[in-house]
Amino acid sequence: MKLYHTGNTEIRDPNIRRGRKNADFGQGFYLSPDMEFAYRWAGKDAIVNEYDLVESGLYIHRFRRDEEWFEYIFNNRRANDSLSADVVIGPIANDTIFETFGIISSGFLKTEDAMKLLLVGPVYTQVAIKTEKAAKQLRWDRSVRIEKADRDLKKADLENYQADFARAVREIVGEE
Repeated sequence: MKLYHTGNTEIRDPNIRRGRKNADFGQGFYLSPDMEFAYRWAGKDAIVNEYDLVESGLYIHRFRRDEEWFEYIFNNRRANDSLSADVVIGPIANDTIFETFGIISSGFLKTEDAMKLLLVGPVYTQVAIKTEKAAKQLRWDRSVRIEKADRDLKKADLENYQADFARAVREIVGEE
């Protein structure tokens, strides 16, 4: 599997312990199989590292953008990773996930309404390398420095997402 990691340095030997414990899929080294996404979201002077993951012998858990995925992220944001997979693959949660979790915890938003909000926006895939076993099967190929970021594409994506999110909120509160 071809994977990409965008950052500010070349990373030939990823460290799975450097990541946050309360990230979407828990602590690990995060990548994307979507080359366009990796390059599109790279900032100026970013470096995109390219890897190959040898999948044989690994326990890989794949999520769809559904309630199981939501529950897993919800628990991980509380640093409670209940899955013992070598690799976790699934959608990236949209930018409202922190606020959505807070609103659910406060009792102002039902879980089914939260799911509606979390389904807004494009689906980009993330891959979390969670174990040393998986990290050893991740082979660095090369790195590419991004000289110029395409700010217009990022801005258009954000504007479209915000409009779609506002529409979903209006539907939930009965204004649409």
